[in-house]
Amino acid sequence: MHPTDDEPVRQRELRFARRVHHVRTLGAALSALLVASVLARDGAPAWTWTLWAFNGFLWPLLAHSLTLRSSEPAQSAQRFLVFDSAAAGMWIAIMQFNLVPSAVLLAMVSMDKIAVGGWRFLGRTTLPLLAACALTSTALGFAVRLESSMSNVLATLPFLFVYPIALATLTYGLGRSVALKNRQLERLNRVDVVTGLLNRRGWNETLGAELARHARTRRPAVLMLVDVDGFKAVNERHGHLAGDAVLRSVSSVLRACTREIDAPARYGGDKFGVLLAETSQAGALRVAERVRTAFLAERTAEAAAEGCTLSIGLAQADLSVVTTDEWLTRADTAMYRAKAGGRNRVEPDGTLAGQLY
Repeated sequence: MHPTDDEPVRQRELRFARRVHHVRTLGAALSALLVASVLARDGAPAWTWTLWAFNGFLWPLLAHSLTLRSSEPAQSAQRFLVFDSAAAGMWIAIMQFNLVPSAVLLAMVSMDKIAVGGWRFLGRTTLPLLAACALTSTALGFAVRLESSMSNVLATLPFLFVYPIALATLTYGLGRSVALKNRQLERLNRVDVVTGLLNRRGWNETLGAELARHARTRRPAVLMLVDVDGFKAVNERHGHLAGDAVLRSVSSVLRACTREIDAPARYGGDKFGVLLAETSQAGALRVAERVRTAFLAERTAEAAAEGCTLSIGLAQADLSVVTTDEWLTRADTAMYRAKAGGRNRVEPDGTLAGQLY
């Protein structure tokens, strides 16, 4: 794979690593508080406090630094999360299974594993937790002291409140980010990349909605189809970049000559369409003539050299139009009549022509 192809993947993995670091740093500090309450009550030796300081405050920084240096940050972050679970098991045994702090620590460490990788990841990290707990308990002579003092209970409260809220906030933010990306993807699926107009899929949806509105309200609407005369010659003699420039000039003209409530689109190839909402027959003809003449002034030098013009067909929505395909067929027929009649002209469909002339 080309190096530039790896970059977006690495950036996503680094973002994941940063999220893990923030959650680990908060969780380690809060767990250090509840562990300290038990160590102080039990008169723990100095080595235990040294281990406590490393795990609670230095380990998050070390894990983050190692993750950022890794060639695969996401995998490194997950490996260190497995280590976090093992550390939790060790502390549960060191606390001699003190009931409330141990239960809270176990619940919270399970919560963040589910948040990261679901139940499967939790299952993957449970075995190291149990193994570390069993080994530590064995080394300490299977010491068990379940009772929790009031200070132990109070030390768990910050963990119980702050950590779930932090995880919920992170999850909510990720959910919003995914929803935004889905909306952006949906928009891209409805937009033509060359012209920035609606593509055929997006435009057909708009036509269906407008036709349904017309059936309910009888408000006027006219469909305009536009074909670029001579476009093939531009592509063949001047190249596809020149052809794309012609398409963009057509889209620019359509935007300039229509209103916010109208819907211009690239229907396919060198064919464009515009849904003219709340437009009378005479108004549609004026818009079409404005588009046709504006293109003559705005077309590129290559388009002018090949005699590119616009042939435009118009079709009005009425009670005889039941489906969008029927509406498009009428506009398409009018457009080809314009091409057959000499090109560079506007041709209404039969119904509209009878009312205009």
